[in-house]
Amino acid sequence: MTTIFFACFVIVTLCLTVKAGRQSKSMADFYTGGRRFTAFQNGLAVSGDYLSAAAFLGISGLIALNGYDGFLYSIGFLVAWVVTLLFVAEFLRNVGRYTVGDVLAYRMSQRPVRIAAGISTITVSIFYLTAQMAGAGVLVSLLLGIRNDTGRILVICFVGLMMIVYVSIGGMKGTTWVQVTKAALLFGGTSLVCFLILLKFHFNISELLDSAATHSGKGRDMLVPGLKYGSNAWSKLDFISLSIALVLGTAGLPHILVRFYTVPSSVVARKSVVWAIGIIGVFHLMNLVVGFGAAALLTQSEITRSNKGGNTAAPLAALQIGGGPGTTGGALLLSLISSVAFATVLAVVSGITLATASSFAHDIYANVIREGHAERRIELRVARSAAIATGLVAVALGAVCRDVNVAGLVALAFAVAASGNLPAILYSLFWRGFTTQGALWSIYGGMATAVSLVLISPTLSGNPASIFPNSDFAWFPLGNPGIVSIPVGFILGWLGSALSKEETDPKKYAVLEVQSLTDVEVEGFPPMS
Repeated sequence: MTTIFFACFVIVTLCLTVKAGRQSKSMADFYTGGRRFTAFQNGLAVSGDYLSAAAFLGISGLIALNGYDGFLYSIGFLVAWVVTLLFVAEFLRNVGRYTVGDVLAYRMSQRPVRIAAGISTITVSIFYLTAQMAGAGVLVSLLLGIRNDTGRILVICFVGLMMIVYVSIGGMKGTTWVQVTKAALLFGGTSLVCFLILLKFHFNISELLDSAATHSGKGRDMLVPGLKYGSNAWSKLDFISLSIALVLGTAGLPHILVRFYTVPSSVVARKSVVWAIGIIGVFHLMNLVVGFGAAALLTQSEITRSNKGGNTAAPLAALQIGGGPGTTGGALLLSLISSVAFATVLAVVSGITLATASSFAHDIYANVIREGHAERRIELRVARSAAIATGLVAVALGAVCRDVNVAGLVALAFAVAASGNLPAILYSLFWRGFTTQGALWSIYGGMATAVSLVLISPTLSGNPASIFPNSDFAWFPLGNPGIVSIPVGFILGWLGSALSKEETDPKKYAVLEVQSLTDVEVEGFPPMS
């Protein structure tokens, strides 16, 4: 049954992708979908890009295992959109063409800044893709009963192949319609499970929470802060670090930022963010019910037996609320929800792969290697080749990290994005004195600090939930490096600019400022397409 549901999704989205591919005749079509999407369409697509395996599988699992502390991820993911709405969405849409590198390169030396932007985009995307691939392996293990590593790795390879097909054939148009379809399915599937769980507990939230607290064996600790992040001072500091990364990270995620280039104006970009906030907010409220519902319907050992990170809590809750193992209702609901979750993985990795391929082809190949003189036909071919390479890397890393909680992995991507991309973007948009050296120091310094701290953090080793649980080189005590790496990125951006001998061009900043605020084409500013 699961195979039938998922096959239907693949067939429908492949048809949409092929149709969109036939309509993609130019670079603007491939990179931005021709900038023709409406606010509602782009809002759905943004939601589809953002509501990843971490949002559906990871957070529901964290709530089922850690109660209130697990829901803190949802709060961070949602509040982040306020930062994006106020400081990034409109401005970026007004001054960018295809990638984040376009925004940085206007005022600064093109070659080094575009290389830095491309490397940062690829690094953030790899972290994000790893989480999605890990989620794919977990789902198939549950659905098809594949317990051996070889079978799970083969499924991860299939997801990698499909995302390459979506990006290579459909470009931004095809990927956007995949995201829209997936967002509608995810919202509908989560709504159904949420409704059935509330029905089970007579639409009484207190009854649901009391049952979750009792059934989990953790009592009232499930309903108050501290179960995951309150045991000691380091865990509390880790929570602050996580919160900073989640709130600031969205505004630096490349695959989210490029979505603002797909609409015809900054007004539509702003409206699409408002739509996205509404959709994402309602989804996370429903996911809260699903997480606590899983805790109320399943034992903690049942949740962790299938996956120790808790990533299968939502599908298992669907199975239980549908009637339990061996029942037709349970099997149908499990198949439906797991197919939607699998579609979620497939759609999100397509968006991330497109952002990565676009950055490599446009920033590094066209504007660095070919110095702005690349043939459009060759540039598109390079973008498709980059999509293939990204898919191969994602498959390899997903196979290694298949047992780690996907929400934790995505939080690391947020930290890297907020440490490298966000300082450079904000300084470039709002600080007249920002220089090429400042951009390079903030991007490379923030990114290197975040990645280095991750490598020596408990995420990689030192405890049973780590990627390498049997090793211990966790010299950095926090699971998320944001509290250190994000300030480092901002400080280095300021320090690099302050120490730079480069003379900034006040006229260029004035042009950028007017363009970013008004969306009116200013003389001297590069055309949008």
